[in-house]
Amino acid sequence: MTTASDRTETGAARAVSQLRERMIAGELQPGKSLPESVWTVELDVSRNTLREAFSTLIEEGLLVRYPHRGVFVATLTPAQIADIYRVRVLLECTALRQAPTDPPLAAPLRAAVADGRAAVARGEWRAVGTANMHFHEQIVALAGSPRLDGWMRQLTAELRLAFAAAPDVEALHRPFVGLNDEITRVYEAGDALRAADLLRDYLLTSERVVQGLLP
Repeated sequence: MTTASDRTETGAARAVSQLRERMIAGELQPGKSLPESVWTVELDVSRNTLREAFSTLIEEGLLVRYPHRGVFVATLTPAQIADIYRVRVLLECTALRQAPTDPPLAAPLRAAVADGRAAVARGEWRAVGTANMHFHEQIVALAGSPRLDGWMRQLTAELRLAFAAAPDVEALHRPFVGLNDEITRVYEAGDALRAADLLRDYLLTSERVVQGLLP
């Protein structure tokens, strides 16, 4: 039997997922206010359900609550960004290094690369960033762990908040489109270890770029 509590938890989890997806897509920028009166309507949830979702995202570091002011999208510090990249190197490189190679399970990576190139052709650089996020999520998905997939969704949402500091979105994302393709080609050829080494260098470069964008 489904209880009222079960329905509330399901609604809160759905609201968390929707808000996180909007962050990954670059639709919710750091510092943006999230008034309850607006977001109960936007997400079609009750005020209590929204507050539960907000609490979850506050615990994840994606939102902050200020007394007498409300809930806002978080702005990341350099230390937080460095920590995100430490976790990404461990998570993504391990997943790729241990990924199946007989045969390689590269189709989702290739699809994300294609999405990125299509967005480049349209000149939609925010969509390029979204495709890039999906590429890295698919790398972690190679591990076959729903728990790791969930952690990666949180990391990519946080990372998109860090990208918001970029004054030139094209300059931020363009170099990594080709690198995604190269990593995929090496993995498709069955060399997961080399692909993981390329990914590690990629992530270290990406961190330097993102940190350099901070005011």
